[in-house]
Formats: sequence, C-alpha cells, structure tokens
Amino acid sequence: MSGIWGRAQQQDFRGRVRGCLLGGAIGDALGAAIEFESLDAIRAAHGPGGVTDYVTAYGRPGAVTDDTQMTMFTVEGLIRAHVRRDAGGWHPPTDVHRAYLRWAATQAEWGPDERKKDSGWLAREEWLYARRAPGRACLAGLGDDRMGTLAEPKNPQSKGCGTVMRSAPFGLLVGWEPELVFQLAVECAAQTHGHPTGYLAAGAFAVIVHALAHAEPLEAAVQRTLALLAVHPGHEETSEALRRALGAVRQGLPTPERVESLGEGWTAEEALAIGVYCALVAEDARHGLLLAVNHSGDSDSTGSICGNLLGVQHGETALPPGWVVGIEGRGTLLELADDFAMEMTQAATVNSTAAWLERYPAR
Repeated sequence: MSGIWGRAQQQDFRGRVRGCLLGGAIGDALGAAIEFESLDAIRAAHGPGGVTDYVTAYGRPGAVTDDTQMTMFTVEGLIRAHVRRDAGGWHPPTDVHRAYLRWAATQAEWGPDERKKDSGWLAREEWLYARRAPGRACLAGLGDDRMGTLAEPKNPQSKGCGTVMRSAPFGLLVGWEPELVFQLAVECAAQTHGHPTGYLAAGAFAVIVHALAHAEPLEAAVQRTLALLAVHPGHEETSEALRRALGAVRQGLPTPERVESLGEGWTAEEALAIGVYCALVAEDARHGLLLAVNHSGDSDSTGSICGNLLGVQHGETALPPGWVVGIEGRGTLLELADDFAMEMTQAATVNSTAAWLERYPAR
C-alpha cells in the first residue's frame, strides 16, 4: 500500500485488523475448553459435531487464552516500535521483547503495578492478569531480561506453536516488504523458541497474513511463502507442513479426521498447517473455525491461527456476530485494533499528541 491512505483504504485496513484480532480470539475461545481432549472425548461430551459454540473455560464462555494475550502484546509492541521510530529510536525486536516481558508480568503478578509509569495502557488492563495455560517455552524464554536472538536464541530445541499463535500482527505491517515482515517475526520468535522450525513457521505465518492484508488469495499467499521459505536453512519441516495442507484440500471433503492427518498442532509447523488448511476449505468463518478446533490436539492455537487468517482475509463483518459479542475482552481487542490501524495510517497526526504518548510511551 502507498504511504498516502484514502478514506476507503483506511476503512478496509481497519476492518481487516479488527477481523484478524477478533477472529483469532474467537478461535482461541472456541478451543479453550477442549485443547487437551481427544476427538472421541469431544464428541462424547458435545455430540457428533463436537463443539458448536463457546464452552465454559476459565469460569466463563468466550474466555481467551495465552494465545490471544500474547497476540495483543505483539500488537502493542509494534505500535510502540513505530512511536519510537518517530521519536528517533528504531529497533522493533527490542520493543516487541519489552511487550512480551509485560505479558510475562501478567502471568506472575496479581495485577497492574501503578508505579510503572511507562507500562502503557494495555498492561493496566486487569482482566489480562490471568494464567491461561501459557506455554513453558514462552514463560522460560521471558523469565529474565535477556533477549533471545537468532545468534543466541532462547530454548534452542523448542519448536512449539507458541511462536505461530502470537505472530499474526507482524503481517499487518502492510507498508513493509514481505521479506522484512518475515525477518521481524523470525527474530521475535527466537526470543522464546530457538529451533528453526519454531521461528520459521512464525515468519511464514506472518507473511501469509501480510499477503491476505493486501487482498491476495490464500492459496497464492501460501505458494509465495513457500518460495520465500526455501532459501532459509532449516525450512524443510515448515515447507513440508504447508505443502501437506495444500494437498489435503484436494483429498476430499474436510473432516476432523483430515485435519488430524496434518498433526495435532502442538508444534509450530503442525499448528500452522492445520490453521491454513481450515481457512482454505472454510465455507464461511463459522465452518472454518469449528473445523479448526474439533480435533485431538492444541485446539485453541489452531483455532486462533485459522481465525487470524479468516479475519484478515474477509474483515470483521464476516465473523459470526454472536461470537464477536461474547468474546472476553472484546472492548480491549477493538481498542487495540483501532489504535494499530491509526498508528499505521495516521502516525504523523497521532504521534505528536500527549495522550498517545501516554498510551504508548516512546521508551
């Protein structure tokens, strides 16, 4: 997209950002109560069709997990990176890492620390101070202040899906070239997961989202991502998983059993493949999201990834209204989405205001 945004472009982009964050949160919430259940157990508890609506988890229907929490802090880190760029500082991996440390604090502390004046508004949202089965590698990687890098990554043997499920926001950097989006997502994934599959799958997901944000078809986006991946050492598992997702589309009607042929979603490449497959075969958002969570595996993460893809592809209006209304933290998600869209399209206007700098401190 060009540097000059027309009103129609701004509205389209805002709808895609909202759709990406809300869709991911809805998929996350649909899978939250069943992520550790087998498909047989899901069907026994919820009927032959499995889960068809929010099921109570963490004390309420529509509750989100660490997937949505970390995605939100990715967004916040990217906004603050752009604010710092306009204030004279620019190193996005550092800003995202600081945002992830703020998320880690929500997993260890009872509530916001009002003494931290530079924490920004998101870290003051009390409802985010809740542990929702956070991944061990994410917690360990953010257990101290040292930032993992590609040269010295945290948890070098880890390739869990905790990298992919938080990386959709990198793809919303529509003014960036795909290669730079990929690189940033990879560098930020290495802050917690150092296995090449862990961080390359995150980069691949970000590039797919980036293409969808530019209104490219999903299959074309995956094919272009495969070409980008091919030059990176250690890409084989991620590339093969994406090729299997494309192949599964041509093997017949989508079923939970076909989803399970792609894996269980605990690892980065399997979660990415399942999310991509379900988005490719989705008749609509409801169908795709339910397909993405009703399987034996990491249902909330695969649902989240699928929801990110469907939301950015079709915009917020394509999401089932009842699910949108019922999602935990909807107001915060919409506020964050609109702030991101404003920062990306109207930075020159907002970054000079005291209110914006209080929300997103440039330090």
